[in-house]
Amino acid sequence: MENLDQILLKMLSKGGSDLHLSVGATPKIRIDGEIYPMGEDKLDAATLEKMLREVTPDQRWEMFQAKGDIDLAHEIPGKARFRMNLFRNSHGIATVLRQIPSRIASIDELDLPEALKDIAGYSEGLVLVTGPTGSGKSTTLAAIINHINENFQKQVITLEDPVEFTHDDKKSTIIHREVNLHTPTFARGLRSAIRADPDVVMIGEMRGMETMRLALNCAAMGMLVFATVHTNNATKTIDRIIDAFPSDEQNQIRIMLADSLRGVVSQLLCQKRDGGRIAVHEILLKHSALPNCIRKGSLSNIRNIIEQNREQGMVAMDTSLQQLLDEEIITPNEAYMKAIDKTRFKFAI
Repeated sequence: MENLDQILLKMLSKGGSDLHLSVGATPKIRIDGEIYPMGEDKLDAATLEKMLREVTPDQRWEMFQAKGDIDLAHEIPGKARFRMNLFRNSHGIATVLRQIPSRIASIDELDLPEALKDIAGYSEGLVLVTGPTGSGKSTTLAAIINHINENFQKQVITLEDPVEFTHDDKKSTIIHREVNLHTPTFARGLRSAIRADPDVVMIGEMRGMETMRLALNCAAMGMLVFATVHTNNATKTIDRIIDAFPSDEQNQIRIMLADSLRGVVSQLLCQKRDGGRIAVHEILLKHSALPNCIRKGSLSNIRNIIEQNREQGMVAMDTSLQQLLDEEIITPNEAYMKAIDKTRFKFAI
């Protein structure tokens, strides 16, 4: 059996983005959203453990043994870098590795909305980049941080598990910190970041009440805070944060969020008609009516804010899908499956 790096290089040669390895199964790769087997040989427990043990530092392996689930980065020098999740399932040990592009693409190169450049220029507040796993949140966030790095003199601290994209200093100073390597938790890392005089803080994933509360506090203190959340649109994102807290705290969190939220960038990946995938976005930007909507819990009005302010760079997810459908980039079924208001696309199927 080949070693892990050999399998990863073979995956890259086939255009794959993710590698799935599990005891009792053949290696599988994801290409443009679809999963395909790679070879016919099934992995036994001893082979897979040896394969993974060779690339996992001793300290991280001990942590995996204790917790049963860890994230870390793996690099093939000069070739590629991967986010690696080690976990256990009903068959035993397993892993999924996702390629991290070796070069950080710009907002323009990724064909992302121009509004993201305005967001990168904000001086304070909370900006959330949202979407399901594998939707490209990290790539989009890296492009925003890169835009800050190229255009502003800022002190930027990133807090991730693991560190994915690494930025060289340009106009800004970038400090990368990894959870479980440089700090035990996101919350501890955030507390430390507050004392390090940052202008910008990037949180790889906003997990748990304590991290959310600290992120809101950082934004209230005048920092520009970016974080990712696993939601599909602006309204669900605000709901998710408020609902993460006990009912007796939700009013206070609603007020903090109303005062600090400056934008929500939601991203999905759609299958294109001619193969490959394309990102589709919903963008909510700061607006005079937004704080009141959040304070009063009138989240249904957020959709109106987005629809009525397209000239400012806001766009609804369904409007973005409609544009791709009109341009015949995606199929009617793909638009329907990804839509928030499915009745809008039902006629097209």
